[in-house]
Amino acid sequence: MIVVRNCFVAKPGHASKLAAQLKEAAASGKFTKWRVLTDLTGEFNRVILEYDVKDLAEFDAQMKDYATNQAFRDKMKGYTDLWATGSREILQIA
Repeated sequence: MIVVRNCFVAKPGHASKLAAQLKEAAASGKFTKWRVLTDLTGEFNRVILEYDVKDLAEFDAQMKDYATNQAFRDKMKGYTDLWATGSREILQIA
């Protein structure tokens, strides 16, 4: 099992908007187990979309689907205006 974390540092005043948009998009996508997290400590305005995949092949299939899934793309429209920087972590569950 693999955990994928898409980590964003939102622009000031936009963290709650970004979190809401990610929740709505994830609900419309093909995520099996997902959650949206916001910071309590560490960097300010941090928003994380975390989800599980069976293996890297499933992750690759999801990425290809999202490139063509119009409903998901519509939910994500404008999200890049809400964050300043981001990264992706892909972790294996021990």
